Amino acid sequence: MNTFQGLDQKAIDNFRKYLRIPTVHPNINYGKCSLLITSMHLCLLDECVLFLKGMARELQLDFNVFTIVPKKPVVVMSWIGQETNLSTILLNSHMDVVPVFEDNWIHKPFAADIDDEGNIYARGAQDVKSLGIQYLEAIRRLKRGGYQPRRTVHVSFSPDEELGGADGMKVFVKSEDFAKLRIGFALDEGIPDETDFWVYYGEKVSRSVKIHCSGQAGHGALLLSNTAGEKLSNILTSFYTFRALEKLKAERVGMSDEVISINLTMMKGGVQANVIPPEFVLTFDVRIPPSGDVTQFEETVRQWCKKSGDGVWVENFPKEENVPVTKLDDGNPFWVAFKNVADNMGVKVQTKVLNASSDARFLRSAGVPTIGFCPHPRTPNRAHQDNEFMNVTALIDGIEAFQKILPALADV
Repeated sequence: MNTFQGLDQKAIDNFRKYLRIPTVHPNINYGKCSLLITSMHLCLLDECVLFLKGMARELQLDFNVFTIVPKKPVVVMSWIGQETNLSTILLNSHMDVVPVFEDNWIHKPFAADIDDEGNIYARGAQDVKSLGIQYLEAIRRLKRGGYQPRRTVHVSFSPDEELGGADGMKVFVKSEDFAKLRIGFALDEGIPDETDFWVYYGEKVSRSVKIHCSGQAGHGALLLSNTAGEKLSNILTSFYTFRALEKLKAERVGMSDEVISINLTMMKGGVQANVIPPEFVLTFDVRIPPSGDVTQFEETVRQWCKKSGDGVWVENFPKEENVPVTKLDDGNPFWVAFKNVADNMGVKVQTKVLNASSDARFLRSAGVPTIGFCPHPRTPNRAHQDNEFMNVTALIDGIEAFQKILPALADV
């Protein structure tokens, strides 16, 4: 199908080019970075960074690459505003995507094939290369219409968000380069919805909880006592009993963002089938809502370990800073501007806490009010799933939404 013309077709073509760059973990080549001796951290560019540089040149946007961690470039394009003394707007997305199980895909996951219904299949189509393209293509249209923003608008593309952002946005927000951007408000990724605009004003606190279950080792034919497997069974019972109660609570109130989510994600242990091992190690992904008591949960886990038997212990809980939520009220003029646009479009806005994690938490920790938002109407969520896709009409509709949202924010 090729029913789109002009700017719509250009946006589709650029989206597919971006998707064909396999910025997939675990071995990503964002751009072969080699620091030059200048006032900026610059890269010798190829692949993803080179593509983005070409987009910036087309749109006549300032282009910089900041490399705080080697081989982990942060790309920032800037549309200079009329009043450079004002704080700026940041539009953030990430370049990296999660791995694929290619045998489960109906199209090659990095071919960006388009079917007869206009669905473009590729890893990153929803999470979150579509968002980066929508930012840039909205700017293209606004520039063509003669619009000039009051505030400077920065468009950033971060690395390693899918690995937790430790080498990307987490270190970038602590840098002098970030401080010089003088950001007053930011947009980051959200989750698509079939009908409404979902706005995410905070995130659950993420904890990777690693439990060690050690015990008597021996021959697999013996019924030994005090084995690691028995203790593993006990700790699983505690975790999954709690999980079931939280799931019931979420179903009862219809608010999964207000409960603690727990999932066993990794198991390690054993040497061969006929040997009882001395230890199993379990890793749980835990997400605690901003209203939850993180300290109390950590104490609960320690009690579960104690109850499960001698030799069951939890590694030190990884600590993250307490990140404030973004206030969505009349005291936040950027939120007021965003909400007015949605109201004028006749779109219902739903606000909630994001169940997953994103770069937005690092922006908030740096004092930047940030909302997560993806204008992808009529899009079933397939982020991180097989056969991820974005429909071309949803892509264009999102660009048109940003055509209205960006001026409202930039002119506050």
